[in-house]
Amino acid sequence: MNDIVPALPPNAPRVRHNRFTRWFGRTVLRLGGWRMVGEFPDVPRLVLIAAPHSSNWDGVWGFAAKLAMGLDIRIIGKRELFWWPLGSLLRALGVTAVDRNVSSGVVEQVVALICGSERFWFGLAPEGTRKPVEHWKRGFLKIARAADVPVLPAYFHYPDRVIGIGPLFHVGDDEDADMRRIREWYRPWQGRNRGTQ
Repeated sequence: MNDIVPALPPNAPRVRHNRFTRWFGRTVLRLGGWRMVGEFPDVPRLVLIAAPHSSNWDGVWGFAAKLAMGLDIRIIGKRELFWWPLGSLLRALGVTAVDRNVSSGVVEQVVALICGSERFWFGLAPEGTRKPVEHWKRGFLKIARAADVPVLPAYFHYPDRVIGIGPLFHVGDDEDADMRRIREWYRPWQGRNRGTQ
């Protein structure tokens, strides 16, 4: 497509082609000095995680990249973000509101969405907040295991203004080992306000 975002492989879910939104996404990335590195895997269903998540700016650059590529990735956001008119815009961008105080059922709902679709990429921030956390939430591992899909790590590296795509991780039966492997992979990347610790 161009030099700041990678091309999507055939099995990646896409939104309906819209020249204006693609142009707008690329323009936002260019004006901010951002680019993407890495390649997306050619798989129809996966869980994409993005870290470090230390600033609201992560959403700006992430959504710009999504628009620039025409990628149909679904995410959840805290319901406090869904005030008018932002709520309408977020819904149009593929964001679903959730109440973070009620965690029961979210994993099951996301698994049903993934398994019930021919192509479905689900994205989330494993830290669950912009604040520094010692332990990541394990929902992404539970979703990937239950839906039998791989985890695709993506990162924001602010020193170089890069959004990077990593290798697929296939989850096993040892959740602690999977988490250690993924956290170790994220060690080099630095967010706007911190790394992943």
